[in-house]
Amino acid sequence: MKTKIVIVALTFFSFFSCSKNENELKIINSILEDESSYFYTNLDPYKKKDAKLPIGIFDSGTGGLTVFDAIVNFDKYRNTDRKYLQNGDSIKDFNEECFIYLADQANMPYGNYGAHKKSGLLKEHVLKDAQFLLDSKYYESGTNEVFKNDKSPIKAMVIACNTATAYAKEEIEELIQKAGLNLKVIGVIGAGVRSALSQIKSNENVSVAIMATAGTVSSNGYVNEINKQLAERNNSGEIFIYQQAGIGIAGAIDEAIEYIDQTETKPRNLYKGPSDVNKDLQINLKILNRYNFDWSDNNILYNGTIENPVKIQLNSVKNYINYHVTSLLEQMVKSEKKSKLKSIVLGCTHYPFYTDFFNKQIEFLRNYSEEGNFVYSDFLSDKIDFIDPALFTAKELYDYLAKEELFNNNDISNSEFYISVPNYSNKNTFIDESGNFEYDYKYGRKVNEIQQYVKRVPFSKKTISKNVLERLSQKIPFTYSLIQEFNSTNPKTKYLNRDFRIE
Repeated sequence: MKTKIVIVALTFFSFFSCSKNENELKIINSILEDESSYFYTNLDPYKKKDAKLPIGIFDSGTGGLTVFDAIVNFDKYRNTDRKYLQNGDSIKDFNEECFIYLADQANMPYGNYGAHKKSGLLKEHVLKDAQFLLDSKYYESGTNEVFKNDKSPIKAMVIACNTATAYAKEEIEELIQKAGLNLKVIGVIGAGVRSALSQIKSNENVSVAIMATAGTVSSNGYVNEINKQLAERNNSGEIFIYQQAGIGIAGAIDEAIEYIDQTETKPRNLYKGPSDVNKDLQINLKILNRYNFDWSDNNILYNGTIENPVKIQLNSVKNYINYHVTSLLEQMVKSEKKSKLKSIVLGCTHYPFYTDFFNKQIEFLRNYSEEGNFVYSDFLSDKIDFIDPALFTAKELYDYLAKEELFNNNDISNSEFYISVPNYSNKNTFIDESGNFEYDYKYGRKVNEIQQYVKRVPFSKKTISKNVLERLSQKIPFTYSLIQEFNSTNPKTKYLNRDFRIE
């Protein structure tokens, strides 16, 4: 077996570094031992396995709902006897399970913590996500001062976030072990790699691309997992691995103000995305046509004229994707390795919402020529497989529940959805005009200063924008219907406007 690893990540996002203090992670002690802490969790319900409990899933934002949706729509087995069927039996395999989902929206994007050397803080956030799923506490709304204490424990945990899986899955498993719990924790990276390698013949010389957040790329989580799984296979072919840190894509999808603001008509000082004046994340004016940007409707903010733009800022999800797909292929051209790109792993849960955008830009670049010469076509297979790790994650969860006999006769419509919002009651927090954490505060906090930075509250129109709701309703309609059901009938949302329809 020969494996060639080509890692080309933006140097601005250097590898995470941890001090000895960060490695201690006081949040684990808060969860397990400090009864005075909000994060202290009563783990008595976990003394024995209970098939009646829901399954917990968390992500840094709403992007993890693509994983949730893959799970709840999974149909590869016959429900009566759990026998594998390639095309299923037209009955969803998890139809009699219910779920608890958390989006840590206030602290996202997780992928940016690497730029600020905040791996310890990121791990702390992720452990707090796990603690929420394990615990019973939540707030009815961001303005409530007293928390409720009637959320159910869980019987399995899925980390639907690639960055969280790469940097903190081991810490969650350490927490579970120290607590003496027998609870399965499933991450999306291993599943994504299994899916990508399953598409490659043992003797093929191919290239595989990982498109993920900067945090996931700098962790080398996918590269390490590919090496691990290749060691278990008998591959004789040569595999080249490219990574592209998709800085800003997830933030733009979830409308993080530092990456996108459709109300603006000119360049913004708050902007943190790619630009011709950003040396660390540069839009190369010499290849401007290759990006295939959409310049209409303020999707690009710039000064000057469209013929000679300056201070260019991306202001749409499509333009972020076009920039990063082009940057990926530029890596390949510069490497001069002729192995064709076979698979692109969409290594961020937000990305599968827009697989068609990724594919359209690939096809544009396949056919793109300058002075009669095709620039990228020699580097692309006839068909590019876009790998969504969510499908293999669903299978891993199914196999675990079947093996442990944890399937139950639940009602999937009882699933619950929570999201984090800034804790305005915490006087140490710094909030911007839009009610979100200030960027410098978000990524400037220190690990082990254990605080309630956020409150976890039910999904509502107050916590999710109309644009995001429209995306969910169009891209993942079944999951959206479950969110509607939770918002309209669950007692935990009684204070909310029960009409969750898009107006």
